[in-house]
Amino acid sequence: MRRRVPFAAVAVIVSLFTPSLVRAQQAVGLQIGGFSPRGIDAREDSDVLIGNLFNGDESLAFEVEDFRGGHVGLEWLGALGPNLEASLGIGYYRRTVPSVYAFLVEDDGTEIEQDLRLRVVPFSATVRLLPFGRDTAIQPYVGAGIAVLSWRYSEVGEFVDFDGLVFQGRFVETGTDTGPLVLVGARFPAGNWTVGGEVRYQRAEGELPADEFLGSSIDLGGFNYLLTFTARF
Repeated sequence: MRRRVPFAAVAVIVSLFTPSLVRAQQAVGLQIGGFSPRGIDAREDSDVLIGNLFNGDESLAFEVEDFRGGHVGLEWLGALGPNLEASLGIGYYRRTVPSVYAFLVEDDGTEIEQDLRLRVVPFSATVRLLPFGRDTAIQPYVGAGIAVLSWRYSEVGEFVDFDGLVFQGRFVETGTDTGPLVLVGARFPAGNWTVGGEVRYQRAEGELPADEFLGSSIDLGGFNYLLTFTARF
């Protein structure tokens, strides 16, 4: 089932955090790193990447790991107490994976090529626990929250129809879906600045029209591995 999140729901999430963040010690952070999608063994049979990889003579030649790509994000943090923080964030990931038909070629022997492209813009709201507080040389933390993922998936290029003919095609779907988010990290303060590292895991699934794609869903889950830079004010 498609799990869309209307803008009203996003507004409710923001309203729950904003009053506390405005009153508390605040910080803004930059995140730079990479996104690694869930592997082939963790995906449902209905996933479009599985459908493209295992489609008999019309299978495409690529790997799920090819969708690993860069991630950047911005985050706003506020203290909820000596050991608790809340955050609101936004990120950006986009990856284009070139592929060809694994077992089919043109009559002249050239490859039948297409591009598979996934873009995800995650909006996040989290609460994190700092077991040793914010007054230590190393500040480990764990957290959990919700991720609202605005996504776009497309397949563009050359395709083979039911009669074995090659045609130019463009298939695009967009959506907004929500899921859980968990994270663990550590940071090192230097005055009003901190530098650290963080691992995030998100889980969500988008719905695709099965009459246009070789799958009825796209798995949006995976890990973000991030370097974090934060300035407090």
